[in-house]
Amino acid sequence: MDEQTLLRGVIPIAPTIFNDDESLDLEGQRRSLDFLIDAGVDAICILANYSEQFSLSDQERDELLALALDHVAGRVPVIVTTSHYSARIAAERSRRAQDAGAAMVMLMPPYHGATLRVGGSDLLRFFGTVAEAIAIPIMIQDAPMSGTPLPSPLLAELAQAIPLVRYAKIESANAASAIRTLIALAGDALPGPFDGEEGITLIPDLEAGAVGTMPSAMIPDILGEVVRRWHAGDRPSATDLWEAWLPMIHFENRQCGLRATKVLMKEGGIIRSAATRAPFGPLAPAIEEGLIAHARRRDPLILRWAAAH
Repeated sequence: MDEQTLLRGVIPIAPTIFNDDESLDLEGQRRSLDFLIDAGVDAICILANYSEQFSLSDQERDELLALALDHVAGRVPVIVTTSHYSARIAAERSRRAQDAGAAMVMLMPPYHGATLRVGGSDLLRFFGTVAEAIAIPIMIQDAPMSGTPLPSPLLAELAQAIPLVRYAKIESANAASAIRTLIALAGDALPGPFDGEEGITLIPDLEAGAVGTMPSAMIPDILGEVVRRWHAGDRPSATDLWEAWLPMIHFENRQCGLRATKVLMKEGGIIRSAATRAPFGPLAPAIEEGLIAHARRRDPLILRWAAAH
């Protein structure tokens, strides 16, 4: 992608929809994608951590990849997460995503467990191996889950050394400072820094130079409007809107995690089940009730969309 086609705005993580027995709910998956498109998103990311990618078999990944690209059918760009410890497998996943029609791939640095991590020149070889297999842009995901530090100087070095590395999703601590430093060091080599972690630091990250946000699929309509107002120059209004919804974002981030989107999609009638795969359990009843109460007071699209569809 050149500068004119740079992705920006709101790119939510699509949840993976399961039936109560933890099998894939393909019809629910399609409805969740339709909801996101109708919410006005700029792109959709699939098979990410908030999609429970760590609980999926390779066959299920391939099935969901084909379903998403076929059902979205070019209505918005689709980003596919292809993280894996093996450079070879990450490259193969990325090639399959590209061949299926993905606009971009997103990867965390390779890791496995608490101690098996990769750094330094090995990271350059890892992302270089992926880049050699594809021709679409790469987003590097700086996520606490990986346990691999990605300081801004290292991210800038990767972007400058590997032309396909055009984006970074920053969801580690002190994100705004990291984004600001990354922009200063990488310059034009990395034009697409994104905010993450459900938008809980969205305004500080936009102030630092983020071009958009990659939140959950809970309130993409709201966070998309925040980003649009910000980039249109209406920063006070963008800030007011974000602050009005921040308690709900905080509730999701600190109390619910990836389960929040599914609970509200079920509450709103988009999907039939809010199931996650064991050993990941359901929300405690009091937390679920609190989340729904937050949402009911604010009336986001996730609770209204199904009534018209």
